Amino acid sequence: MRAWLFLVSRKICSSAGPSNSKIVDQFIGMGFSAKMVSKAIEENGEENTNSILETLLTLSALENSPPKQQHVDSDDSFSDYGGSFLDDFTDTDSDSENEGTAKPVSDVDNKRMFLVDMGYSEDEAYAAIDRCGVHSSIAELTDFISAAQISKAADVLLGDLPDRPKPTKLNACSKHKKRRHCDYESWKKKKPRCPDDDDDETIRLPNPMVGFGVPNELSPTVHRKIPEAAMGPPYFYYENVALAPKGVWNTISRFLYDVEPEFVDSKYFCAAARKRGYVHNLPIHNRFPLLPLPPHTVHEAFPLTRKWWPSWDFRTQLNCLQTCIGSARLTDRIRKALEDYDGERDLPLHVQKFVVEQCRKWNLVWVGKNKVAPLEPDEVEMLLGFPKNHTRGGGISRTDRYKSLGNSFQVDTVAYHLSVLKDMFPGGINLLSLFSGIGGAEVALHRLGIPLKNVVSVDISEVNRNIVRSWWEQTNQKGTLIDLADVQELDADRLQYYMNLFGGFDLVVGGSPCNNLTGSNRYTRDGLEGKESILFYDYFRILDLVKCIATKTE
Repeated sequence: MRAWLFLVSRKICSSAGPSNSKIVDQFIGMGFSAKMVSKAIEENGEENTNSILETLLTLSALENSPPKQQHVDSDDSFSDYGGSFLDDFTDTDSDSENEGTAKPVSDVDNKRMFLVDMGYSEDEAYAAIDRCGVHSSIAELTDFISAAQISKAADVLLGDLPDRPKPTKLNACSKHKKRRHCDYESWKKKKPRCPDDDDDETIRLPNPMVGFGVPNELSPTVHRKIPEAAMGPPYFYYENVALAPKGVWNTISRFLYDVEPEFVDSKYFCAAARKRGYVHNLPIHNRFPLLPLPPHTVHEAFPLTRKWWPSWDFRTQLNCLQTCIGSARLTDRIRKALEDYDGERDLPLHVQKFVVEQCRKWNLVWVGKNKVAPLEPDEVEMLLGFPKNHTRGGGISRTDRYKSLGNSFQVDTVAYHLSVLKDMFPGGINLLSLFSGIGGAEVALHRLGIPLKNVVSVDISEVNRNIVRSWWEQTNQKGTLIDLADVQELDADRLQYYMNLFGGFDLVVGGSPCNNLTGSNRYTRDGLEGKESILFYDYFRILDLVKCIATKTE
C-alpha cells in the first residue's frame, strides 16, 4: 500500500512540478489519499497550501473517512490535543463549493457534525452557527470558537474588569419610522426591529471580506447610494467586529441612517487578520493606501523567523491580534513536545496538529529551534500600523499595552477609507473621536497628511488617554487636543459649546466596545443590549446631535 501511494505521489508531483513534491508528500504523510490530494491541488492550484489543506479536510469529513487518529497518551504534556487542525487556517477564504456539496442531512446538521468531529463540543458548534449564521463557512465557525477559547483563557489571566456606568437601555423590539428631519428627541423613538421579524433580512458577511474594494485586489463593482439623512458633512465613520450576533448589524445600520455596512478583513492590508464592519458616509472612489505598504506575510514582517519556521506550519499570516498573549508555560510545553523527537521526519502528526493549533490561536512565531514566542508589543504596534513605541513608557505595563493594542483600529485599513478626505480638507480637519482608544483614527489622519486642527478625544481608559496625549506632543501637532473620560459627558450643551468654538465637526469617528458582540465572549453575549456594547447608542446619540446642531447653525 505504501509503495502504491509512493508511485501515485510521484505521478502527481511530475504533473505539479518538482518544487511541489515535498508538499504532496507532506499531505499524503498526514493520512490523506493520493487521489484526494490530487483533487485538492487541481481545485486550488499548486501554491495555495492553506486552501488545499482546508479542501482536504472538508472532503475527508464529507466522505466520512477522516484520517486515522494517532493515539495520545494521557501524559499531562499532551492533555490539550484536540485534533482541530482546520482551526489553524480560519483566516483563509474557504471554498464555498466544497462546503455546499450535496449531503443527506441539512447544512446546519452537517456543519455541526463536522465541528464535533473536529473535537469541538455540540454546545460550541450550535453557538457558532447561531452567532455566525447558517451560511457561514467552516473557517468562520472555527474562527468564532477559537476566539471564544482565547477569551476564556484571557478571563483567567486578566480577571474581572471594573464596572462602568450603564447607560439607559432602549427597547430593542419596536419598529421605527424612517428618520425624516433633524430632531434630537427623535433618536429615542428610533428602535431596532427584533432579529426574528419575518421582514428583516439579516445582513450577510461577504466572502472574501473586501468591502467596497481593497488595494491590489480585484474589487467588486459597487453602486452605493447614501440616504439623504446620512449625507455629509459632517462625515461619520463607525467600526465594530464583523462576527457579531444575528441582527446586530441590521440594528447598527438602521440607526446610522440605513447606511450599508462595509465589511473588511485587514489581512488585505497587513500580515494579520482583523474582520471588522464599518458604517460610514464617506465617498468610496479615489481611495489610496498609506505608503510604504506594510508587510503582508509573516516572513515579510519578521524575516528572522524564516530560518526556524517548520515546513508543516503553513501559516503565512497571523490570526486577529488579541488583548492577551500565550503564556511562558505554553511555549515551554511546545518546546518539550518537539524535543522528544528527532527532526520533522519523526514528528508525529498529532504533535504537529497540537503545535500549529496553539501557534495559530495565540499568534506564536518561531524564534529558534523548537522555540516559539508570542509577539512583543512593538511587533503588534507595527502590524497594526502604529509608530514604534506608541504604547511604550509613561508607566504603562505590558499587560495594558497588549490590551490597548488588541482593542484598537488597524491603521492602514482605516486610513484607506479616510484617504478620500485629504483633498476635501486641505487646510485641516475638526475631529470628534469617540471611544478613541489609542488614537487609531488620529494616527491614520496624521499619516495621510491631513492636519488635525481641533480634536475632541473621548475614552474611558486613562491609559489610552495618556497614550494619545503623548503621541500628540511627540508628533508636534499644531492643533488643539481636548480629551474627555466618558461619552456620557457629551450632552447637547457641551457639544454646542465645542461646535461654536471650532466651527463644527467635520468627522465623527468611533468604535464602541465590542465586549458583548464578539464571539470570544462566552458569558455575556447580549448584543447591543449588553452592559458595554449598549454604548453604541451613545455613538448614535452624539452623532445625531452633531448633525442637528450643524443643521440649525447653517
